[in-house]
Amino acid sequence: MRVDLQPAYVLHLRPYRETSALVEIFTQDYGRVGLVAKGVRQRRSKAIGLLQPFCPLLLSWVGRSDLVTLTGAEAMGRGSALTGEGLVCAFYLNELLLRLLPCHDPIEALFSVYAHSLPPLANPQQRQQSLRLFERDLLAYLGYGLTLTHEADTYRPIEAEQWYSYQQEKGPQRLQSEDGGGMKVRGRTLQALARGELADPVSLREAKQLLRWLLAFQLGDKPLKSRDLLEELRQLGKASRKMKAHECK
Repeated sequence: MRVDLQPAYVLHLRPYRETSALVEIFTQDYGRVGLVAKGVRQRRSKAIGLLQPFCPLLLSWVGRSDLVTLTGAEAMGRGSALTGEGLVCAFYLNELLLRLLPCHDPIEALFSVYAHSLPPLANPQQRQQSLRLFERDLLAYLGYGLTLTHEADTYRPIEAEQWYSYQQEKGPQRLQSEDGGGMKVRGRTLQALARGELADPVSLREAKQLLRWLLAFQLGDKPLKSRDLLEELRQLGKASRKMKAHECK
């Protein structure tokens, strides 16, 4: 099979043999694909400069196995200018796709969601909302969509001032006691998550707790490397600020 100029993003790249690389990509029409990029690590190769994460690409390949061969790479536009926490958060999106998305399972709408989730990560004010909405949509496209507009058992509309216990396999149930299991969450947060508008800091925090809890059922016990890296980066930032404050005294 030959595929030409397929919109794609690089999820992960690692060296392979002396001059090649193994590349995991996320594509518009073919989902997650593994490919061999032969000779891209040679000095004269220009492809290695293109095969960077978070840059929209047009990739071509041939092959019928689970590991196809790259035949061409073109830039489709400028990548997102990501540094620091924004860059680590983008790697978090990639890690979620690598861990949860089956190979060769095309989800065109998820490709669009991913592409639109990257630019806001460069803005600290937009970053957390972009992450939460991507997590919400990823769960939905994987078949684990959240129930956000009505109660699981009664189908009554979610009320903003009501507290709910979100059950992993059912959805939100009106909170009856603190030890009822599930994840405690306000109706206002569920409504905000349904609208995709998480401007309220409390709703943003509760949405993060809920989505992280739900993702844990799919990810299993193996920790995400990007989360550990983000925590290390934040600790370094705190240490640096303390040092600067001490120097100013």
